[in-house]
Amino acid sequence: MKLEIKPIDNSYSEQAIDLILTIQQQEFNIPITVDDQPDLKEIESFYHKAGGNFWGAFINGELVGSIALVKFDERAGAIRKMFVKKEFRGKEFNMAQILLEILIAFCRENGIDNIYLGTITVLKAAQRFYERNEFVKIKKEELPAPFPLMSADDIFYHLHID
Repeated sequence: MKLEIKPIDNSYSEQAIDLILTIQQQEFNIPITVDDQPDLKEIESFYHKAGGNFWGAFINGELVGSIALVKFDERAGAIRKMFVKKEFRGKEFNMAQILLEILIAFCRENGIDNIYLGTITVLKAAQRFYERNEFVKIKKEELPAPFPLMSADDIFYHLHID
């Protein structure tokens, strides 16, 4: 079983939608639809064009994980769409960690030194993961004004990259 992580574009929209909606709706019962996430149909214009990126993790050609960066300021970005299919979570695969490290390396290469993200109270494992990776919990009011808020998010984190 071979893990391949690569930037993805609009040609992967359907696979990304399938992966992400399944996790959001079926696993965590988050009341969100594809219409609430138009970025998934416009990966290139939403992520790539402004200087961010969208990565997919593939095992034997199947999309099993994702992470994206929205660059919203000269030196700041927001993590979006961090999802790993249930069967591929945990220490054995280390997929979330690998995805995050690729995103941080991209930030370093591109002069982005502040990363922010929003998540949802119910996603406890995600919060533990970000905290293990030195993200600091911040109040919504502390987010930079241009941060692209998602309506469902109620917990926010910040990481300063040295």
